[in-house]
Amino acid sequence: MTRYKVRATKPRKLQRNFTESRLTHNRIMSFNTFGHLFRVTTFGESHGPAIGCVIDGCPPRIPLTEADIQPYLDRRRPGQSRYTTQRQEPDAVKILSGVFVDEASGKQVTTGTPIALLIDNVDQRSKDYSDIKDKYRPGHADYTYDVKYGLRDYRGGGRQSARETAMRVAAGAIARKIVPGLKVRGALVQMGPHRVDRARWDWEEIDRNPFFCPDAKTAAVLGDYLDGLRKRGSSIGAVIEIVADGVPAGLGAPIYGKLDGDLAGALMGINAVKGVEIGAGFGAAELTGEQNGDEMRVGNDGKPRFLSNNAGGILGGISTGQPVVARFAVKPTSSILIPRRTVDRYGHETDISTIGRHDPCVGIRAVPIGEAMVACVIADHYLRQRGQVGETPSWPFSAPVR
Repeated sequence: MTRYKVRATKPRKLQRNFTESRLTHNRIMSFNTFGHLFRVTTFGESHGPAIGCVIDGCPPRIPLTEADIQPYLDRRRPGQSRYTTQRQEPDAVKILSGVFVDEASGKQVTTGTPIALLIDNVDQRSKDYSDIKDKYRPGHADYTYDVKYGLRDYRGGGRQSARETAMRVAAGAIARKIVPGLKVRGALVQMGPHRVDRARWDWEEIDRNPFFCPDAKTAAVLGDYLDGLRKRGSSIGAVIEIVADGVPAGLGAPIYGKLDGDLAGALMGINAVKGVEIGAGFGAAELTGEQNGDEMRVGNDGKPRFLSNNAGGILGGISTGQPVVARFAVKPTSSILIPRRTVDRYGHETDISTIGRHDPCVGIRAVPIGEAMVACVIADHYLRQRGQVGETPSWPFSAPVR
């Protein structure tokens, strides 16, 4: 009888597929990048030497200098009023790659290659966190980072800090340049119990007060309200509204590439955001079908004209050409002076009081961050649309004969 020795081995093809799958899995697991064609990868920690980002997919020959980015960073920059953290960071951005001087125009333009941006951290106070390095701050991600990675950077929260969002704002400045005619603006529409009166909405008022509030009367109340919270060592949440004008019709794709789905994900990815709505949002639950549906007529230009915008400029995940409107709710700052109960890394019950420099309402500086995320998503969808079907006409049919 002939005997055969059987060896327990994996077929070479199976081994290769397993290796490729593992490498692909490892690439997917980074989660520091967002976007499809307009892709943004950020890096850095709150108390590290610097923060930065790499932007890939930006088209070539777009004029770009640090001066185009810096004004947006200045709006988000800390320490500009007593109502935000007093950390003094100039947030001066440097472009490291992806630009070149065009000889024909004499202007510095994008090259179509990755754009690397860097901002130095210059005002860290890590010692402020030494007393709580083993304690979990209630409302913060200290516990979840520790249980996921087995360690956490307690200096200002490390990677979980909103310090990282400065790079999203920088990326948003570039994204705004990609879509012709795009204008993205944001406003704080609620802080705690105080809501703006939309009858008094004035976009120019936003630059006249430190709260990005479009209602001068409400803005006048917010100062004393926040002062009272700061003196108590507490904090408060807010609601931010972002409006994008000049969004072409046709952006977005059915089912898994919806424009509103990507917007919701981008806004939920901002630190401390706990809720997002598009258009009428949760308010649509109170409306009847005839109230909620945005009726249409034909305008003088032969194009559809919507009589309202409960859809927030998006139907079926695809832009209608109306302004895209999104709102997001920001929770109260978790780092507060009032003592609270918690546990430490070793399973002991204890109390905690967080010292340091913190925003009494993180919703204030979330306005330019929300603008940036909306700009990045729209720029990404604009490039995806152009790549798939070219420029989309806003009204592909002839006007009806009257």
